[in-house]
Amino acid sequence: MTNDVIIHDVVVVGAGLAGTWAAMTAAENGVKDVAILSKIHPLRSHSGAAQGGIAAVLNNVRPVAGTGPRGPLEQIPPGEDPVDSFDLHMFDTIKGSDWLGDQDAIEILVKDAPDVVVQYEHMGCVFSRTPDGRIAQRRFGGHSAPRANFSADRTGLVLLHTIHEQALYHNVKFYSEWYVMDLIIEDNIARGVVAINVLTGKIQMIRAKAVMFGTGGYGQAYKVTSNAYANTGDGVAMAYDAGAPLMDMEFVQFHPTGLYRHGFLMTEACRGEGGYLINKDGDRFMSKYAPEKMELAPRDLVSRSEQTEINEGRGVMEDGQGLFLDMRHLGREKIMERLPEVRDLAIAFAHVDAIDEPVPIQPTAHYSMGGIPTTADGEVLANAKGDLVTGFFAAGEVACVSVHGANRLGTNSLLEASVFGRRAGHAIADFVKGGAKLYPVTSDPVKRNHQQVQQLFDNDGPELVEDIVQELKTTMTNKAGIYRNEEDLKSALDTIHRLQQRFKNIRVMDKSSRFNTNLSMTLEAKHLLTFSEVIVQGALNRTESRGAHSRTDHPKRDDESWLKHTMAHKGEDGRPQLSYKDVTLYWDRFPPQERKY
Repeated sequence: MTNDVIIHDVVVVGAGLAGTWAAMTAAENGVKDVAILSKIHPLRSHSGAAQGGIAAVLNNVRPVAGTGPRGPLEQIPPGEDPVDSFDLHMFDTIKGSDWLGDQDAIEILVKDAPDVVVQYEHMGCVFSRTPDGRIAQRRFGGHSAPRANFSADRTGLVLLHTIHEQALYHNVKFYSEWYVMDLIIEDNIARGVVAINVLTGKIQMIRAKAVMFGTGGYGQAYKVTSNAYANTGDGVAMAYDAGAPLMDMEFVQFHPTGLYRHGFLMTEACRGEGGYLINKDGDRFMSKYAPEKMELAPRDLVSRSEQTEINEGRGVMEDGQGLFLDMRHLGREKIMERLPEVRDLAIAFAHVDAIDEPVPIQPTAHYSMGGIPTTADGEVLANAKGDLVTGFFAAGEVACVSVHGANRLGTNSLLEASVFGRRAGHAIADFVKGGAKLYPVTSDPVKRNHQQVQQLFDNDGPELVEDIVQELKTTMTNKAGIYRNEEDLKSALDTIHRLQQRFKNIRVMDKSSRFNTNLSMTLEAKHLLTFSEVIVQGALNRTESRGAHSRTDHPKRDDESWLKHTMAHKGEDGRPQLSYKDVTLYWDRFPPQERKY
């Protein structure tokens, strides 16, 4: 280590499930020098906010015979026939993806799932249990069998604590509160990152033989979101700026049950355990939109149904922008056992006790199906032909494998982060132990980033970061949200371009070094503007409706023209240049069909 350069074999950016799995697995497989950088404390990573469960075919429970699709569950006695299978999990995920998911990657996801869940258990993860001691399972939207393995309504948190502990045990080094500003790629080889130590304000280069991104999603581009403040899409923006492509960025999932106005997640487990969605007239309106699945239809369908109810005047609250999640009939005992955290959230922020009153909710920006394109081993693709960026890996929400396609099923996200984080860790270990070099950095990225920060400090322009971010959030919500059309998308693109120009006149009020949140918010705003342009451009070009991308002016899915992934590169003019990549389909097993629920 020198004054300004830190060297590791592997540097992982992001301390959520994907990044920590990759780091722990690489270390476990013989890579001695692995480090994780996180802009927040690792245990505040957004993986910990996932509540409902992690999907895997375990066949521990089944519906009680004769009670219907929403009836109670019971444990399956040993030796009796299973109710679930890999093919069923595959089909549910493919159908949920509206046939945009790559079926080879989906097969890996579902077949690796039981082993990952058992590994969590063997590492000490505290799951909820059936009466005979097996891991408890519950229903979840879009899934044909109860395969959500859970720990009450704080599943992501217990998984994160479990894998973090294992990373420490395997001597992974954590850099807590280091904000990565820049990805160093030269000659298509990842050579490290540039980061600012938030405690001191010092900018340093961290060189490595392999760089892995597990930086999560980008819900903060929207006004109401379930995502933490840290989820500003830094990873996708840095990769894009460094020359890597982004894939399927137009597909942004809105969760049906964010707490009204706040966006805090009221887990899908609320509906998995039997909760109802009702409008101002008290009607369970999902009977009109998905009569078979009702509240447990896929998230894109439920969110659109809610937005339709709101648009047609059947919303609740003073502004008519909410609906109700009714769990009163579940009873105190079940809510306290299975859903204690969401009850506490509703009491704290909506002043409503779910045991006695329905909880006001609304659709909220939740998950990014798109991201940095990768192989199933986390290797980042350089282009649609399948060439790789040497030494660059990604997994979790920042990546696009693609297992979620146009819409993700609940409980498949914790699974994806774990499965592909682990696989990336194995690939990184093979890469490093196979003779990977520590390539020199021929440019001066530290100087470049110093100059960027100094320019922001010297700028005495009239623009404030909060004004730009709030206008972006409003624009993305109103014109690139649940429903979209050509006019709105073109308007959104124009607004983003204007905001990018206004950003050049931004003024950073705080010029200090230590814990300068004004500076970090400004750098995050630049990232928000960068990838939001890609989202809108991809949405404008895709003249169909598929999964979470719903065009009112093109309401039908168009497989002939659009059964393909969007790839976006940053052009010489700074604008997204789009190309397309085939979807991997098993035509003999899961051919495209109409998506009905």
